[in-house]
Amino acid sequence: HSRLAGRVTGLPLTLGNKITPLGGGRAAYDAMLDAIEKAEHTIALTTYIFQADQAGRKFVSALARAHERGVEVRVLVDAVGNLYGLKPVSNLLRRRNIPVATFNPARLSWRLAFFNLRTHRKLLIVDGLKGFAGGMNIRKHHLENEDGTQRVRDTHFSLEGPIVSQMMEAFADDWAFSTREELPEEKWLPRVSPTGAGIPARAVPDGPDEPRQRSAMIMESALASARKRVQVITPYFLPEQALVTALKQAALRGVEVDILVPAKNNLPLFMLTALSGARQLVDAGCRLFLSAPPFDHTKLMIVDDDWVFFGSSNWDARSLKLNFEFNVESYDRGFATAMSDWVHPRFEAATEMTREDFRTRPRLQRAFGRVLWLASPYL
Repeated sequence: HSRLAGRVTGLPLTLGNKITPLGGGRAAYDAMLDAIEKAEHTIALTTYIFQADQAGRKFVSALARAHERGVEVRVLVDAVGNLYGLKPVSNLLRRRNIPVATFNPARLSWRLAFFNLRTHRKLLIVDGLKGFAGGMNIRKHHLENEDGTQRVRDTHFSLEGPIVSQMMEAFADDWAFSTREELPEEKWLPRVSPTGAGIPARAVPDGPDEPRQRSAMIMESALASARKRVQVITPYFLPEQALVTALKQAALRGVEVDILVPAKNNLPLFMLTALSGARQLVDAGCRLFLSAPPFDHTKLMIVDDDWVFFGSSNWDARSLKLNFEFNVESYDRGFATAMSDWVHPRFEAATEMTREDFRTRPRLQRAFGRVLWLASPYL
């Protein structure tokens, strides 16, 4: 599997990395803001949604302070994600003299044909030495309600070691595409030493400009390599046929395949569509679990307590075919075991969707879901 991943990505497996999971929301934001405050040379930030709200303004202020003390700052926001909320954050950043660009703006030109090609990557790299990656956007939805309850459940990651250089290379490519500015390697890509024994890891940048669907191919290979257990957590579960087949084959070999999705999705009608396609997986022996609110936005795959795949990709065609995504694969039993323990309470608290549950679903829901399933590649 590692040989396949190396050939698909064209990137080596880096050694000696430190990867730390961060609870979505305040814990992750506080760690990211602390890293920005301690930055000495460079800050690179890219995200899909960056709202000028309670959470976003803290990042704007921290980035402005870094810029004022002489740190080189670059911020890249998706052109569509930049329009979430009433005030585009790009305007606020420009007023603070922070270099900012939008990815693939949909103007009335040749670009309009590529409107669906969005950057869904969420990366923060500080001084080329410390990075953050995962599936979290920057918006107040990830913060607690006034009564202290969570609005959204998520998992982000802090990374140190040579893997950070691969993260920075992905950002530099996107920045050059969006602005035509080539970031000088001597400043933005310093040599990064291993953090000790650490975790072997490889970046998996993916997008519609690649000749292969990197993330999907690596996920399929990992499923084919599984021997004991697979755990998948995703907010959006509409896998294409190749992934469906790989999941079913793993289950039919006797591998425990557990899939966790939100019982109530933040996108209307999404669960009707997802459940229509998931019945065949349950029939093949996979186990489907529905997590109660708050909405779980975590994107994570664990295989055999040996391999972990995390990042920005969802299990749907839009994410795996149209979006520009960034994921990380890691090979370490200690880290994989820790992540399995991390998600264990979520599976324990979830409700399993059995064959009988599928059979007794209201007929109208089943019929409507099957119609929606035909449009699943476009959802």
